[in-house]
Amino acid sequence: MGRKNPQHHPHRTLIVGNYCHDVLFKDNTLIAQTLGGASSFISAVFDPLSSDPSSTSYISKVGPDFSHQVSHPPILSPSSPTTLFHAHFSSEPRRQDRVLKRVRSCDPILPSDLPPNAKFNFGLAAAVAGEILPETLARMLDICDTLFVDVQGLIRAFDPVDGTVSLVGLKISGFHHLLPRISFLKASAEEAPFVDVEEARRLCCVVVTNGEDGCTVYWKDGEYRIAPFPTVQVDPTGAGDSFLGGFVAGLVHGLAVPDAALLGNFCGSLTVGHVGLPKFDSKLLQRVKDEVVKRKMQYSCCLDGQDDGLKFEKPLGHDQFHASLAAAKLATACSIRECQQDLHNSPTTIEQDIHQQCTGQHKLLTTSVLEEPI
Repeated sequence: MGRKNPQHHPHRTLIVGNYCHDVLFKDNTLIAQTLGGASSFISAVFDPLSSDPSSTSYISKVGPDFSHQVSHPPILSPSSPTTLFHAHFSSEPRRQDRVLKRVRSCDPILPSDLPPNAKFNFGLAAAVAGEILPETLARMLDICDTLFVDVQGLIRAFDPVDGTVSLVGLKISGFHHLLPRISFLKASAEEAPFVDVEEARRLCCVVVTNGEDGCTVYWKDGEYRIAPFPTVQVDPTGAGDSFLGGFVAGLVHGLAVPDAALLGNFCGSLTVGHVGLPKFDSKLLQRVKDEVVKRKMQYSCCLDGQDDGLKFEKPLGHDQFHASLAAAKLATACSIRECQQDLHNSPTTIEQDIHQQCTGQHKLLTTSVLEEPI
């Protein structure tokens, strides 16, 4: 589960997963049309927190109908449409929070699509529509020292008639034989029963995200719960991807696993406060990055000559790191409120423009999708 030989090549990260078009409905009424897919949500947090964004390679595929500008250009599949998801939400509290349907799917990502003759310190397999094949994941394991895998890309099944997403057991997914080579497997609380966490934790580290309860880290020698960050859930889409982006960013910076998971919880809590793909406040992410760097320096002093492999035990100062991240979020929220108060008497068009910059909402047609506190 540790890094194999990170000193043998430059510090690099590989992120694999398709971009998508996401269409959100609430009570069968169109709410928003946004850029989706794991790569979009991951890059929104990973790039600003990275010490060297140029060292990260993104591999994704889209069709000629792809309608968004992105920082990491995808591979164009001329004869295939861009993956399209419809997410249906309901106001009724007793109904399922979200019904997800894959309306169209782009071509899968093949082993030959990955960078040739390349080696990476970290890799992240984050498929949403079955675009990562078993042979592609095997190739990622060959070229990445430490590989993170979102289990949703392995166990999702799609109804042949309407594309409704369901889940199958990991053992029958076609990926189970690769589990001993995976470093970290991330699953939501809904997905965890399809994984058999007790078996998987003996082979790799398993991180289960629990929404309002934070996440739990399982590995062969123990487990612990990582505290959440209070927020109000508007749209859960992309929360797991943002968690992974923050989690991997923390480990790339050299944080211990519990601190990196805490950073993942923080990033996930930010994402659920937006409809669709969020555009985070740059000052907030810079504050967070500063706290991560500071935390790494504190952690390095505590290592006292130990090797730089992955550390699973909670280090001293973990609770203080939680408090510092919460304080960074609060400070930015106060700045946004001051901004909105200053614009209270301004023309409506200017106020709406600034509000969009502050909240990061794109193509928003109404207010919120979900209103339950998380």
